[in-house]
Amino acid sequence: MRSVKASGARVVPYDPVMRDQLLDLSIRAWAPVFEAMSGDIATGVVPRFVYDSFWPQGWEARQRSDLAQVLDQEAQACDVALVGGEPAGWVCTRIHPEDSMGEVYILCVDPAYQRQGVGRTLMERAHSRAREAGMHMVMVETGGDAGHASARAAYEAVGYTRWPVARYFKEL
Repeated sequence: MRSVKASGARVVPYDPVMRDQLLDLSIRAWAPVFEAMSGDIATGVVPRFVYDSFWPQGWEARQRSDLAQVLDQEAQACDVALVGGEPAGWVCTRIHPEDSMGEVYILCVDPAYQRQGVGRTLMERAHSRAREAGMHMVMVETGGDAGHASARAAYEAVGYTRWPVARYFKEL
């Protein structure tokens, strides 16, 4: 796989030596999302029982564990954006041949590099991966809460169309 250059970022295949840097970068990137989501708990947008069920030991521990699992088990599907030789973000692209669809499963950009084209560059790499696999569309999923507003804007800025989905939770 060759590297891709755009917006000052060079995209390269993931190397496991980058693992800890990418996990730390991911926690920094998602901190504002989870802070906003915590505010949504107070307003009732995200029910407390849902938040507590998903993140009983805190969101950082669960996020780090989940992302480590992606990096460890799907390394061949992950790409990293480098700026000045340092990781600035990463993407994991899943392929779903049964639906002729690629999926941007993880997209993460270090806050120091957000709004500089790094995310767009990583999205372009995900699109290339899906095209190379013969897929006809790409999908990405994100939250509808205030904390995910910038993610929704980023996806819409590169041409994604929102599919209205309702997800409901009931406490037992």
